[in-house]
Amino acid sequence: MAWIVLVVSGVLETVWAAALARSRGFTALLPSVTFLVALVLSMAGLAYALRSIPVGTGYATWVGIGAVGTALYGMVALGEPTTAARLLCLLAIVAGVVGLKFLH
Repeated sequence: MAWIVLVVSGVLETVWAAALARSRGFTALLPSVTFLVALVLSMAGLAYALRSIPVGTGYATWVGIGAVGTALYGMVALGEPTTAARLLCLLAIVAGVVGLKFLH
C-alpha cells in the first residue's frame, strides 16, 4: 500500500508543479488553490509512505515521478521541446525509480 500511495503522491507532485506554473505568481485563484491542495496531499502521501519505505528510496522515487511527469506535461501541454535526448534522459530517471523499487 505504501508504494501505491508513494506513486500517487509523485503524480500529485506533477499536479502541483503544473498548477504553480499556471498560477501566475499566485494571482490566478483556481491554479493557486489546486497547487495548495495537491501540495498538501502530495506531502501527506509522501509522509505516509516513508513510514515503511526508507527515506532515500521514497524521496528519490517521489521526486523522480514528479520530475518525469512535470517534464512530460511541459512537452505535451506547454510545447516544450521534445527531443530524443530529453526522452532518453527521462527514461533513465524511470529506470532508476524502477531499480529503487526492486532493490527495496
